[in-house]
Amino acid sequence: MTTRARVRHERGVLDTSTLILLTQIDDESLLPEEPLITTVTLAELSAGPLLAKTDEERAARQSHVQQAEADFDPLPLDVAAARAIDRVALALRKGGRSVRPRAYDVMIAATALANGLPLYTCNPKDFTGIDGLAVVPVPVPVPVPGLPVPSKPKPQRKRSQK
Repeated sequence: MTTRARVRHERGVLDTSTLILLTQIDDESLLPEEPLITTVTLAELSAGPLLAKTDEERAARQSHVQQAEADFDPLPLDVAAARAIDRVALALRKGGRSVRPRAYDVMIAATALANGLPLYTCNPKDFTGIDGLAVVPVPVPVPVPGLPVPSKPKPQRKRSQK
């Protein structure tokens, strides 16, 4: 039996699910050397506190927003990304999936495509069948029952855009 070595990209876009679970991912080799997020990811996170059902959940979601703002300089949804949206939407429709409920995913994928970057996600099925998009599955961290989820700090990842 042969095993394939996992390729670690220099740069890659984290989708929202991966960003939310980032502090729980212990194996840094599962992520790009320079993780990036998009302005769309930041927008999706920003909507989170408004949808929370409890004050505790609202505070946790607001903390994710503030941490992302502090740690990342997001890639914009620029003209090239806007033009890539049609390719992503078409791929989803061909796969029998609706585009509307996946609007954030469509824009995140289009931004990754427009920048020629792979997309790291804990939900790879959300992005299958999109031509030209390299999707890198990130295993969902499994918490140990009875133990609190660690909230270890991650190294600063903010980089200026060139």
